[in-house]
Amino acid sequence: HVQLVESGGGSVQTGGSLRLSCAVSVSSANDYCLGWFRQASGKEREWVGSLDSDGRINYADSVKGRFTISKDNRKNVLYLQMSSLKPEDTAMYYCAARPYWVRQYNDWGQGTQVTVS
Repeated sequence: HVQLVESGGGSVQTGGSLRLSCAVSVSSANDYCLGWFRQASGKEREWVGSLDSDGRINYADSVKGRFTISKDNRKNVLYLQMSSLKPEDTAMYYCAARPYWVRQYNDWGQGTQVTVS
């Protein structure tokens, strides 16, 4: 069982920055892929980016060059550094986890709200 707890959301002006954190509690962290997703009001959830179990990081085109995913392996915390924020980045942001042999993300955090105005 994986526990994920996000933090770091808030309100920021256009062009500003925020860093989201996701504390990951799992017994075999190296076997898991971790992802960031977001869901804007009235819209479907969308993938933002992910850190695969082999260390590869991928981003959605909409955030490439502005968002950076990283992980502190000692603390087991996943980060999403967001820069050059736009109003369209406003959403609830979630981190998620899946074992590398499973295609779908099955474990989710509670989410943290990001509002850009």
